[in-house]
Amino acid sequence: MTISSWQRRGLVGAAIALTGFGLAACDDESNSTVAPPVNPNPPVEATIAEVQGAGHVAALLDEMVEVDGIVTAVITDGGAGFYLQSLDADDDTDPATSEGIFVFTDIAPNVSAGDILTVTGEVSEFRQGGDDSANLSTTQISDPMITVQSSGNELPEATVIGAGGLSIPSDFVQSAGDVEDEARTFDPTASSIDFFESVEGMLVQVSSSVAVSPKDRFDQLFVMTDADYANAPQTLRGGVFISEDNFNPQRIQLDGGIDDSFLPDANVGASVDAATGVVGYSFSNYEVILTELATADNPLPAADTTQLTGTDTQLTIATYNVLNLDPGDNTFDAIAGHIVTNLAAPDIIALQEVQDNDGRTDSGETDADQTFGALIAAITGAGGPTYEFRQINPGNREDGGQPGGNIRVGFLFNPDRVSFEDRAPGDGGSTTVEVIPRINDAAPVLSVNPGRVDPASFPDSRKPLAGEFQFNGEAVFVVANHFNSKGGDDPLYGRFQPPVLNSEAERLTQAEAVNEFVDDILALDADANVIVLGDLNDFEFSDPIATVAGDALTNLIDSVPTNDRYTFNFQGNSQVLDHILVSGSLATGAEVDIVHVNVDSAEVISDHEPVVARVSVN
Repeated sequence: MTISSWQRRGLVGAAIALTGFGLAACDDESNSTVAPPVNPNPPVEATIAEVQGAGHVAALLDEMVEVDGIVTAVITDGGAGFYLQSLDADDDTDPATSEGIFVFTDIAPNVSAGDILTVTGEVSEFRQGGDDSANLSTTQISDPMITVQSSGNELPEATVIGAGGLSIPSDFVQSAGDVEDEARTFDPTASSIDFFESVEGMLVQVSSSVAVSPKDRFDQLFVMTDADYANAPQTLRGGVFISEDNFNPQRIQLDGGIDDSFLPDANVGASVDAATGVVGYSFSNYEVILTELATADNPLPAADTTQLTGTDTQLTIATYNVLNLDPGDNTFDAIAGHIVTNLAAPDIIALQEVQDNDGRTDSGETDADQTFGALIAAITGAGGPTYEFRQINPGNREDGGQPGGNIRVGFLFNPDRVSFEDRAPGDGGSTTVEVIPRINDAAPVLSVNPGRVDPASFPDSRKPLAGEFQFNGEAVFVVANHFNSKGGDDPLYGRFQPPVLNSEAERLTQAEAVNEFVDDILALDADANVIVLGDLNDFEFSDPIATVAGDALTNLIDSVPTNDRYTFNFQGNSQVLDHILVSGSLATGAEVDIVHVNVDSAEVISDHEPVVARVSVN
């Protein structure tokens, strides 16, 4: 007789149990009348629904249980185990209790989809990121002992989400607080977080849907069912955009975790056929881990081209996050094409995420002249102007980003259109640029040019770079920024509601520093030409952006129609992180264009869109 690995595990467990009762080993004949030992802590026989309970924490948490079910999906790596679903789901009349559960085995399990099993193990809650994480926990059975009752059985019918099935509520939660608090009301009909908990671990089918993100490098794709998408705030290019009171809780994350070939290639706006899988939780989101091939009608969004070009009295300026650009990358030609063709070769470009000459290699190198030089050469090769650059090398590993990459902000400018008022530059240490009166007429000038704004307010983050340019006989002060990221904020599908914005306090401090610098310029000349731009890592309606603007600056992004107002796509939500703000002298007649060349496509060059503005300098 062949004994499976799981049967061997069971025999070992039985042997350990017998030893624990102090029974001496002896032959069958001498013990023919001895009764087998009785386990003083027998497992609780329960249905999966009884284990799960109606809530975010298992009803039988920490109990040893024995459940029956059918295997619907097997995970062989990265937290190996399998999903088990009730055999008699119709016996449970409570829609708030899930009929599925994950069985954690740690190593690839010796079971297959369609196996009917009896599983004995301990009920636990797993929280990705550790106990202190704000992620939701998922219920699982750990340290299982498994008996295969039969194999090759037909899987249960998938629960439909969308047309002809269950509807996802339009709110994350109904009340603030810890959603795992047992005293809280659990309502899958009113809370999308509760809804997904009620189908956690179950086999579901997402009805036909629309891709609201491109397929990403983690083999994930966000969709909304056709009905939910029809009522969502749609972008011009097929996504959905956020607002202060709507972060689109009806998005669904599709995951190719079982077989990445099941997840279709898709760009934003693609039509996705019905997708079948099991409900899990990863990357701070509930997700449907596909168990079958899903297909998509996948048109490639056309790239935008701006109509904003410079004139004798109109300056064009852009911001572009070039995604950890270093000399070893193969994206220089594509970025150069964006700058020359799609952005119409702006007079000044503020770049973010320019890495040093050896990229992520942690050598202590901080100079980036080769990175800037390679981009300038690619722009010239694409038919653009021969730009010059200005930047300041950061201290090694002091500005965040990839260790060793030393990302920074910097300027490109077209010397045929603008000039840079070179004087002693700042440094990568604590030296801060100051606004001082010019000797002859007290007009504002920068003490160093370029110079970094208040480095002390930007620990472990990119320091703003201020530059003083000349255009049409006038000084133009430009501040390029890359504020600290939103990493560390509580997730939308997280335990604490509303999510705590842990990163916002640092951005507020950074915003205050930039605002004070602008005020220093305007205190000397109320009509000074000031432009603040870059990847500010926050939304147009956020407190940090309002703080940057203060009473002196106008955010040109606010003039973009809401259905075209996005520069980033995070987990299916189109949103603005990149901004251009101008002082009063430049606001009248200013124009802005978010140039969509990246974030709606799976073939991205950067994860941000460039933004270009045209302002009159008279």
